Amino acid sequence: MRALATIIIAGTVAIAAAPASAQQTVALQPSVQAARLAAQQRYEIAQMERVLEGAIEHGVAVTRDRVQAIAQVQADLLVSDNAHARGFRLEGYGVFFDVIVPSFLTTLPWSFRTLDQNDLGLDSALRTLQTHVKTSGDPNLEQAMKRIELQVSPGSLALPTAQSVAGARTVTGSAASTNDTAAPRPDDQVLADPNEAYRTEVILALKDAMLSHSSALGVASGEWLTIAAKGNDDRPRLAPADSDARTRIIRLKGSDLSDFLAGKITREEALQRIEVRVF
Repeated sequence: MRALATIIIAGTVAIAAAPASAQQTVALQPSVQAARLAAQQRYEIAQMERVLEGAIEHGVAVTRDRVQAIAQVQADLLVSDNAHARGFRLEGYGVFFDVIVPSFLTTLPWSFRTLDQNDLGLDSALRTLQTHVKTSGDPNLEQAMKRIELQVSPGSLALPTAQSVAGARTVTGSAASTNDTAAPRPDDQVLADPNEAYRTEVILALKDAMLSHSSALGVASGEWLTIAAKGNDDRPRLAPADSDARTRIIRLKGSDLSDFLAGKITREEALQRIEVRVF
């Protein structure tokens, strides 16, 4: 009888323990699913980080091509550093990316304005030469003068018109006549302010990346997809308390992103709904 009682008690304990074990297994499943979901979100954000860094590199390439097309000379853009992007999911807000945009220097000299501001008279001297070359009617001198203007100060002197650039490309011995390059846009003012042109190209590239590669981020309709882009030259090593650095805040509502991905609005409409603010 004692042995039988022991068996009955053991069986009862086992039966009672079984539901508890099943409950623990069920309880563990949501936490496992949450961990997997978080890992997938981190992966998608990391992928978007690479996309945004590539978009900035595209902005550098487009700006370089524009400068070369106008100047008709090799103009390599020396980027100060690589682009860096870091993304985060903020509960109750959406997905946020902190992007550092490298500054660039171009091999074309831009010191002409400073020299003329110091009363060294280079601007007047070059304009005098322009007048002399124009009255001479010598096409070789005109071609040589155009190249001097571009090499010395593309931004401060009058940009060549589309007709004069086209003529320069056909002059015997010119670089354009022996090298098939893309024709410059006659209204392109990239040389007047290359930094602003570079900034504009980068913002456009980041906007395109937001629309083309953010579907996997899972931005809800009530959330935001935001990029804070800041140049690495805007942050001095010993920053004063009243730093005047600028950050471009580029953001899109999740509802607008969903409408675009669903085909309810066009790409142009989606681009117009992307907000760009300066902080």
